[in-house]
Amino acid sequence: MIWIICLLFATCFSGLAYVLLRATFSGMEAYSGTYSEETARQFEDIFLFIPPRRIAEAGWALAAVAFLFLFALTGSITNLRGLLVGLVIGSLGAGLSLRVPRQLLRFLRKRRRTRFNEQLVDALINMSNALKAGFSITQAIEAVVRDGLNPIAQEFDVFLQQTRVGVSFSDALANLEERVGSEDMTLVASAIETARRTGGNLTEILERIAHTIRERMRIENRIRTLTAQGRLQGIVVSLMPAAIAALMLIFRPQLMRPFLQSTVGILICLAAVVLIACGGLTIRKIVNIDI
Repeated sequence: MIWIICLLFATCFSGLAYVLLRATFSGMEAYSGTYSEETARQFEDIFLFIPPRRIAEAGWALAAVAFLFLFALTGSITNLRGLLVGLVIGSLGAGLSLRVPRQLLRFLRKRRRTRFNEQLVDALINMSNALKAGFSITQAIEAVVRDGLNPIAQEFDVFLQQTRVGVSFSDALANLEERVGSEDMTLVASAIETARRTGGNLTEILERIAHTIRERMRIENRIRTLTAQGRLQGIVVSLMPAAIAALMLIFRPQLMRPFLQSTVGILICLAAVVLIACGGLTIRKIVNIDI
């Protein structure tokens, strides 16, 4: 009878392990395929040409480092509870590390969009002056590409290349607006398209848009300066408990490991993480003011 029970347990465990392995390998294939290819295409939108295979390799390397580091800090191979805790925490850290390429992409896109908006004001003034001199809108954009800096010169150059290969002006402008993802560029694209269809004074419109963007950026910089202290407080309050816990794990592991290897201690840690996240999101919501 005991042998039958053991056999049933072994069968159930083998089936569960098989299902988990199948799910793991399916996730790995999806990450190495669809996820990395989509991320690579988005990197290409900001003129960073990284092969999808390199993105997948970087993600797996970061996941492996995060898993080993967290397992060494929180886990133990001498008892079952410590082993399970180390595996769970290490797996969570590895899963979060797989998102690092996408988060890096978001940061780079945001920084590029900010630089584009800063250069857009001068570009609009130059385009307005070119139109006053008798140039067409296409020639004015060519002047921006020739004399401008990246990223605005790169984006407008792609726009010109699309118009040269047969894409209509409206479609190329819509592609530029979608690729940049800037509200200011959306305003400029709408103004240019409206002026082309109705025959409005595009020179005056571009000057007004440049003035509007400049004033909005001035107000945003002023608000960013006034809310700098609040944003710094949110960062410090959110990171301080994690930093203290990491230092305790490094310098006093004998005090922290029993805490992490107990059910009550793990529940307290999860509650602390939830409360810190709620506090950080609340502070972020307060200091983020849309213009």
